[in-house]
Amino acid sequence: MVEKRPLVEALEQFHKKKPISFHVPGHKHGLLSNLPQPIRDSMQYDVTELNGLDDYHHPEEAIKAAEQLLTKLYNTDKSFFLVNGTTIGNLAMIYATCKYGEQIIVQRNAHKSIFHAIELVGVEPIFVSPEWDERSKTASYVSLKVMEEAIQQYPFAKAVVLTYPNYYGVSSPDLENIIRLCHSLQIPVLVDEAHGAHFRTHSEFPKSALLFGADVVVQSAHKTLPALTMGSFLHIHSDLIDSKKINKYLRMLQTSSPSYLILASLDDARSYVERYSPMDYKQLMDRREVFLEALGTISLIEVVQVDDPLKLLLRVGKYSGFQVRQAFEKENIFVELADPYQVLLILPLLKVEHEYAFAEIRKRIKSAVDQLKKENPDGINNLFQMEQKSISTLEMNMELLSEKQGEWIPYVRSIGRIAKGMIVPYPPGIPLILPGEKITVSILTELEDWLDKGALFQGEHRLEEKLIYVVED
Repeated sequence: MVEKRPLVEALEQFHKKKPISFHVPGHKHGLLSNLPQPIRDSMQYDVTELNGLDDYHHPEEAIKAAEQLLTKLYNTDKSFFLVNGTTIGNLAMIYATCKYGEQIIVQRNAHKSIFHAIELVGVEPIFVSPEWDERSKTASYVSLKVMEEAIQQYPFAKAVVLTYPNYYGVSSPDLENIIRLCHSLQIPVLVDEAHGAHFRTHSEFPKSALLFGADVVVQSAHKTLPALTMGSFLHIHSDLIDSKKINKYLRMLQTSSPSYLILASLDDARSYVERYSPMDYKQLMDRREVFLEALGTISLIEVVQVDDPLKLLLRVGKYSGFQVRQAFEKENIFVELADPYQVLLILPLLKVEHEYAFAEIRKRIKSAVDQLKKENPDGINNLFQMEQKSISTLEMNMELLSEKQGEWIPYVRSIGRIAKGMIVPYPPGIPLILPGEKITVSILTELEDWLDKGALFQGEHRLEEKLIYVVED
């Protein structure tokens, strides 16, 4: 297969001209930078929208050709390169489908960017709670039954927003039927598929939501494909949503100074998917199996496999995931995330020609576990599964919430109060408390469990002082 990377090739041709910069960026091809040399070398390609390099917001040359190849590969109406991450794709797809005051049905364990979009657009969220997945000990997918009930209760909802797969690699057996149900009622389905950009590479991976008929799908190419951080894809394949409207909001929301390094890496990532062969997949799975067998020989380690074979969950006896992460980091092994039960590993999407030091990794993991055995385990015995209604709404809408004063109170006295700030364990970036929600015993119990295990939080909080932000009484 002849490799086509129009944007990469355009950058290479531009670099060969030994161009003199009298334009932004101010580092002048890295000349003025004091960063380490390898980073300075890459800055020679950190250019702007010059003649021959196309215009990101009105592409007609290399960027257009690269996005056309992406559109063809994923078989969509239109696909876009995103340089501001999947976050910006989530914002754009909600702006393009909903107006202020309208209702939108949204999966409760969505990423915080979905909830930011809901707040910015001013729509009323109808939350649908996901099923509990005992295998991964996480909230997973929304069932068809719950979605049917939600649409029956809120028939005027303008869109359904789902997350697929979840952060831990758990897919949904009901997604195709949910999309079919929504489309029968002319409701578009928007999918945050941040962790599924690689699904296109082989049929043994879970199917992309695009193949099930989703209207808009946003993928983080940087999570599992060889793209730079913030590089994502947005795909449109819909009779219900106009791609021009999505493009309008992308132009409004994304930077007017796009990174050509990110753009080139997206062109390269698309090519990587296109060239990924059945032999590459077989070799990856063979090496993965050997790695799993090697991990299985380490005392106390439990390996949990999920739907996506690039995701592995490791548990070590009764030690919390936070203890395991800390022990691993002492051996310079850095995992994607830790939670009270486990750590999450994202394996590389290797091709035949790639080397990966699985034997050395196994050795370091064994050393980490051996050291961990000298500590007292602080894992929890009972699952803290949030007890949520299958279908719920905010206790106080965003408009009214914005008019209310807030106050900081000890979180132990917050039961029954309305939250004014968002609290997000990060990663995975799924809000535990949303502004406008009533704080319940189960929410507070989960917060205390996360705090007890040393989790990190984003959002509006002062948890180091044991305070949270609520609506003033």
